[in-house]
Amino acid sequence: MSERLFRAHPWHGVPIGEDAPAVLVAYIEIVDSDTVKYEMDKFTGILKVDRPQQYSNVVPSLYGFIPQTLCAESVGEFCAERTGRVGIEGDGDPMDVCVLTERPILHGDILVRAIPIGGLRMIDGREADDKIVAVLHGDAVYGGYTDVAEMPTALLERMRHYFLTYKQAPDRLHAPVEITHVYGRDEAHEVIRRSQADYRQHYPGLEDALLGQLKIRGNR
Repeated sequence: MSERLFRAHPWHGVPIGEDAPAVLVAYIEIVDSDTVKYEMDKFTGILKVDRPQQYSNVVPSLYGFIPQTLCAESVGEFCAERTGRVGIEGDGDPMDVCVLTERPILHGDILVRAIPIGGLRMIDGREADDKIVAVLHGDAVYGGYTDVAEMPTALLERMRHYFLTYKQAPDRLHAPVEITHVYGRDEAHEVIRRSQADYRQHYPGLEDALLGQLKIRGNR
C-alpha cells in the first residue's frame, strides 16, 4: 500500500541505470521556457522554486541532475588534479546535467534517458560544480552526437554564458564562478563514476536497497 501512497525520491529512489555512465537516467528540474529557477528540495524530493531569474538569461537546454550521484571528495580531487588548484571540494549536491533535445519539453519534474557527451568544469568559489552535457536518447537532431566537440560552437558558448551569469543579481554583479575547461565524453564518464563513488561513500547501502526493492516488485 505504501508504494501507492508515496512516489520515489528523485535523488535517492531512482536508479541511475545499468548502462551508466554511457547511458543514464536524468531528473529534469528546469526547461528552457522557465523564468524561475526550480530546484529539488533535498529532504522531500519535491520540486521547489529556488529563485526568480533576475535577468533575461535562459537555460539553453533541459537542466537537472543525475540520480544516485554526489559531488564530494572524489569529484573535488579530480577537479583539483585537472586544474592544478588546491583545496577544491565537491559542492555536496548531485551531479548536474544539461540534456540537449530538439523537441519542446514544457515542464520539469520528469525523468529522461540521456547519453553524456562531455562536460563543463565549473568552480564556484572553491567548490567543484561540474555540468555534464548530454543528449536525449533517440533525439533526431542531437541523438547522434558522441562528443561535446560535435556541438555547434554557438550552442556551447550559450551554455557557457548561462552558467557564468545565472547567479548574478542586481546586488551581486560578479559571482565567483568560472569555467576552466570544456571536456569530452571520456572525461565526463570519469566524473560521473567519481560522483557515483562519492554517493556510495556518503549513502552506503541505498543503491543496493533500491535495486533489491525493484527486483521484488518485478517478481510479483
